[in-house]
Amino acid sequence: MDARFVLAWSLLILGFCGLYPYTVSAQLKQNYYANVCPNVETIVRDAVGKKVEQTSVAVAATIRLFFHDCFVQGCDASVIIQSTGSNKAEKDHPDNLSLAGDGFDTVIKAKEAVDAVPSCKNKVSCADILAMATRDVIALSGGPSYAVELGRMDGVSSKATSVEGKLPKPLFNLDQLNTMFAANGLSQTDMVALSAAHTVGFSHCGRFANRIYNFSRQNPVDPTLDKNYAAQLQSQCPKNVDPTIVVNMDPISPNTFDKAYFKNLQQGKGLFSSDQVLFTDTRSRPTVNSWAVSTTAFETAFVSAITKLGRVGVKTGKNGNIRRDCAAFN
Repeated sequence: MDARFVLAWSLLILGFCGLYPYTVSAQLKQNYYANVCPNVETIVRDAVGKKVEQTSVAVAATIRLFFHDCFVQGCDASVIIQSTGSNKAEKDHPDNLSLAGDGFDTVIKAKEAVDAVPSCKNKVSCADILAMATRDVIALSGGPSYAVELGRMDGVSSKATSVEGKLPKPLFNLDQLNTMFAANGLSQTDMVALSAAHTVGFSHCGRFANRIYNFSRQNPVDPTLDKNYAAQLQSQCPKNVDPTIVVNMDPISPNTFDKAYFKNLQQGKGLFSSDQVLFTDTRSRPTVNSWAVSTTAFETAFVSAITKLGRVGVKTGKNGNIRRDCAAFN
């Protein structure tokens, strides 16, 4: 083969890698810990189950923690790192301040349970524990269970500045959502599926107040909102409301991971603009309509999407390590 062709092809491949830095998956596989900690998934599942029994908040909090971790600099548990005097970590960026503490605690409790087994101690990464815990809270709340790919290392960097512009906003339109997800190797279908995680959990009033009071001069209330739902939100979130007040993301079944999210969108009951746009935009509406009637189709797409999400920016070898404490670097 001509040497110039080989060089050109190599440069082309490198160019693609530069364009999509987070889409290259490392060597993840199922049963990664079979030889060192064969019961790790059972240990994590039991610990997560205990946490969810204590508080259902742990479900949405853990899912959201996983998403916020993977989208910033890959699935490396860097979002769990505590800030120190010399370093303001990811979790203290304004976009992460609303992450519920129960998500962090779920991972930390699971890590403690794993490390309590002598053969497992310091052998399982926090990043993998977060991935397993996410699968487990989804299953415990009525969603699908699935095989988790493992083998992630924990990241060795966590800076608040790295979060800027990496996470979707409640006001995003479809193009903005698609662009951000595509940067992480995820399609529009993946984005719609992952957005359904809003079928559990809650939001602070300030995240959507513009839709019920200050949408526009002609329409103070967002016209894409169902009128009765808008009135309900106004009663829950009066003007100048206490910023700690929260509202369920799903007004129908807020503690169950199900396809009600898509039915809500059909009825104008998406809490964020970035939720409702999935139905109002004709490009994504057919997907919403399909999954509103088929649990199987939705769950199949969701498992595919969250598996792909778990491959984003994975660290292996010298690019990471296994933390002794999930909240601090070794």
